[in-house]
Amino acid sequence: MAIPVKNAEQRCSVWDSTRLNDFPFRDDDIMIGTWSKSGTTWMQQLVAQLVFQGDPAIYGQSISPWIEFRPVPREEMYAMAEAQEHRRFLKTHSPLNCIPFRPEVKYLFIGRDARDVTWSMYNHHMLFTPAAYEAFNNAPDLAGAPLEPLQCDVHEYYLHLLENGYFDGFPDSPFWPCIRSWWDARDQPNVTLLHYNNLKVDFEGEARRVADFLGIEVAEALWPRIVKHCSIDYMREMASQLDTLDLIFEGGGAKFINKGTNGRWKDVLSQEEVERCDVIAERELGKDCAHWLKTGELN
Repeated sequence: MAIPVKNAEQRCSVWDSTRLNDFPFRDDDIMIGTWSKSGTTWMQQLVAQLVFQGDPAIYGQSISPWIEFRPVPREEMYAMAEAQEHRRFLKTHSPLNCIPFRPEVKYLFIGRDARDVTWSMYNHHMLFTPAAYEAFNNAPDLAGAPLEPLQCDVHEYYLHLLENGYFDGFPDSPFWPCIRSWWDARDQPNVTLLHYNNLKVDFEGEARRVADFLGIEVAEALWPRIVKHCSIDYMREMASQLDTLDLIFEGGGAKFINKGTNGRWKDVLSQEEVERCDVIAERELGKDCAHWLKTGELN
């Protein structure tokens, strides 16, 4: 089985994969990958709770370095990661072929139906503050077009994805190739795929699967605490205490952690528009990957 090779870069207004090229990974690092709004923060919180054995004071997002995040200087991100003495868990929104692949590092990738990602991403984009646009667009080495406030409704946002393969405002981070890059590595022993639907239906079961994959032992008595600390309400309360989220999002962390629900598109899209997504997904991803992304079911 061929090891995945980095053969491209992804540079957009918000993140830049080149910042990972010289990053000194550790053998026990954990990389959490998603296309945005697919359960990233949820997985950061789960991994944090596993690493810290259910500590109620730990909020994963606040201690999970996103090395590629452009508004924070690269040196500061490196220093943050270097200073961490616990087992590190990092975040990425880049395709797998745009980041260094290390056989000793564990990779978690979370998928979510494109329609649900659209509704969540639209809300996320609408909440960016003027200060956020200033940070994204005026950080050094901007690649591609600056990010602009949205001028469309969520229905148009969805159609833009279907027509162009990326969300309005993010032309340099196409959706389908990111999903496919991680799917293609699903048989690597240090890669595991998770799905938002499965986390919603059986969170504890999926959490136990993640713990096994990462080689983290958890006492049986700790599981109820870990599950509680990964609830939407708990994470929303923790996020509301982060000053950085107040700067980036209207309403701060309490709005950043939104509803976490699926299916909000069902009363908006026509049957034809729903089915069109399925057709495009199968064309771009292949039948098996498209089925997994829609349902969470692995054939």
